[in-house]
Amino acid sequence: MTDVPASPCIAVVDDDEALRDSLAWLLDSVGLATCAFADGEAFLAAGHDACDAVLLDVRMPGLSGLQVQQRLLERGDTAPIIFMTGHGDVPMAVAALKAGAFDFLEKPFNQQQLIDAVQQALAEHQRLGEIRARIDDLRARYDALRPKERRILVHVAEGMTSREIAAHLDVSAKTVEVYRLRAMKALNAANLAELVRICVALGLVDPLPQR
Repeated sequence: MTDVPASPCIAVVDDDEALRDSLAWLLDSVGLATCAFADGEAFLAAGHDACDAVLLDVRMPGLSGLQVQQRLLERGDTAPIIFMTGHGDVPMAVAALKAGAFDFLEKPFNQQQLIDAVQQALAEHQRLGEIRARIDDLRARYDALRPKERRILVHVAEGMTSREIAAHLDVSAKTVEVYRLRAMKALNAANLAELVRICVALGLVDPLPQR
């Protein structure tokens, strides 16, 4: 049985040993565990679920911070990244933000500023994790429906009426209603709007285009 860590673990990836030690002490003082890496290669080798957030230097020997970020994106790692940058690295940090980084801090940074950024990143990571868990639950509920119930739900979310669905599937409108209500109950969808949101979240129908 794998032990569950008592507190979130923050990866500190920077080739400056003194900075790594300083950040480890600072984060430990507010109850956060750390795992330190001197370069991007060592961090990436640590595994997919090695940390809950990443403090990542932009410029390092070997892989740059941006390259590490790209590798994480490619393997589907969702841990939020906070970049640590020198004075001349702000354009690179902006590029990192566009690629999905949570934030960037310019060295030397204020200790409280760093702690706040890490706490905010962890909170956002938890929120997104809860969303992913809800979608996984909805996907399991949807997959457990009968094939005809699934088809009817999708057609409802596409905007078809019960009569149109009945004609399309060659069943009675009453049958469509029975299947629709049964399926909505299984998905805990209280109304049509909630059903449409669920179908969009599961990728069953396209969202409305933004105007």
